[in-house]
Amino acid sequence: MTEEQLSSYHPPLPPTTEEDQFSWLRLLRSRKVGPATFRRLLSEHGSAQNALAALPEMARAAGIEGYEICPPGVVEAEIKAAKAAKAGLLCLGAADFPKALHDVSDAPPLLWAIGDISILERPAIAMVGARNCSSLGARMARGLAKELGEQGYTVVSGLARGIDTSAHMAALNTGTVAVMAGGVDVIYPAENADLAHDIATTGLRLSEQPMGVTPQARHFPRRNRIISGLAQAVVVVEAAAKSGSLITARDALDQGREVLAVPGHPFDARAAGCNLLIRDGATLVRSADDVVDALPQRQNTVEKEVIAPLVATPSRGASPATLHHEILTRLGPSPIAEDQLIRDIAASAGEIGPALVDLELDGRIQRQPGSLLALSA
Repeated sequence: MTEEQLSSYHPPLPPTTEEDQFSWLRLLRSRKVGPATFRRLLSEHGSAQNALAALPEMARAAGIEGYEICPPGVVEAEIKAAKAAKAGLLCLGAADFPKALHDVSDAPPLLWAIGDISILERPAIAMVGARNCSSLGARMARGLAKELGEQGYTVVSGLARGIDTSAHMAALNTGTVAVMAGGVDVIYPAENADLAHDIATTGLRLSEQPMGVTPQARHFPRRNRIISGLAQAVVVVEAAAKSGSLITARDALDQGREVLAVPGHPFDARAAGCNLLIRDGATLVRSADDVVDALPQRQNTVEKEVIAPLVATPSRGASPATLHHEILTRLGPSPIAEDQLIRDIAASAGEIGPALVDLELDGRIQRQPGSLLALSA
């Protein structure tokens, strides 16, 4: 891994005051600022307050007219809603932020949490699968979740119908985390309202979305990276050949997590995705012991690697317009590594960084997990 990639994994210094938390929320809720752009802005400007002050000018330089940062009233309303829902804010880099997410390149800078955050300190296994699962699939999910909980693992899932619901219910007594696609205070599906209440009582509900947000289709794939990121391994119980569960499995592979799957009958479309995963190398699961045996042996103490801040080389004096053109010329629909782009253009990271932010804000490029870049669709 290059120095540029390593620096993107280093979490920013967390906010220490309510004013700092307010600025973090305001920056993250501003238009065209996602997790990757948020971290880059903090790295370049030193604080959320400085980044907020610089955003309008950066947007103008990128050709975006009338850009406005998130109004203070929007954040004030979100904080008020969080207090009403008894939700707490977890900030990237803080002691109470999930440690498992620190090595995820596109980890959410902020998470709203309702429930017992101490559960995040335990090792976790994610379980995902079909919403329209079979009775056998639901029974398998319940059995695995119960056994894994009894062996000391927290069960992480997405509060969806089917496999998610079965896994959460079986792990209520031992600890479960529900990662939600919408706001942490918006229960979806509505039929899981009682389950969501129980999870908040004995476990934890998490979401990166603003309070009160109703989940949309685009939110679920983003949610999946958090499910896999929180866990040492992802177990797919039932999944079609093209399903959100396979997106979670791909996220897990990108994040260096173990991927396991429960096999199914070849004639059952709900098992096609699991069978494909096993064919491609996923560990076959018959019981919780198979899951535990597949986990890498973890040392009790992990030395923290100190990553030096990236030092930019002297600028070669290229104009912003020239850099924008060179970046767009070299990028395409297929993503490439950021450090490769820097080498191709023969510019310094200090020059490329601001140009990439400009193009991200303009919606012309998109950043993907693993410090990969591609043209926007």
